[in-house]
Amino acid sequence: MSKRILVIAPHPDDEILGVGGSISRFSGEGREVFVVIVTKGYPPLFDEEFIKLSRKEALDAHKFLGVKDTIFLDFPAANLDTIPKREINKKLLEVIEYVKPEIIFIPFNGDLHMDHQVIFNSALVSARTINHFSPKKICAYETLSETNWNAPYITPSFTPNLFIDISDYLYKKIEAMKIYKTQLKTFPHERSLKAIKALAHLRGSTVRCKAAEAFIIIREIMF
Repeated sequence: MSKRILVIAPHPDDEILGVGGSISRFSGEGREVFVVIVTKGYPPLFDEEFIKLSRKEALDAHKFLGVKDTIFLDFPAANLDTIPKREINKKLLEVIEYVKPEIIFIPFNGDLHMDHQVIFNSALVSARTINHFSPKKICAYETLSETNWNAPYITPSFTPNLFIDISDYLYKKIEAMKIYKTQLKTFPHERSLKAIKALAHLRGSTVRCKAAEAFIIIREIMF
């Protein structure tokens, strides 16, 4: 597996919900993990104090999981559909050139949130194989409260074909999510600790391990 991994998150906490356990496992195994958070909240949609706190939470959670570097792009949250796609593509391309990852994790294109759909498409454009630094593997992750809120049979369904065992790292994913106090909800909300644990156990049980995170392999190049 790659020594350098990039996780692309539309918003703070997407990276923990979708890849938090795997990030902890990768960093624990000596791999270099980078996270790019594409958007930032701006008034009047978001309060200034909330904006500062959520950014601090991201950095604290990433430090706890062993992330090597966190990159913020500051595009407007919940408004990516108003930004020329070439601008987002350009910034993501710069990140990929800087990190030079062999594997990238991106949001799923069937997610309900438009920001997730925009980032999925921009990530694929930026990761095209025309560049010598393009990744060898691209995987889409699922995000509780977004991936399974789509319209079944009309929009793409999340059908994983890659599972990463996080049995020994689920507790770190949970602790990292606890740091995101601005994002955490109470059960039965999907963005709750109980729901996060339940999904990890469900994904794990399908491949006979105690806990797992599930992904869809979008592209893999083998030499």
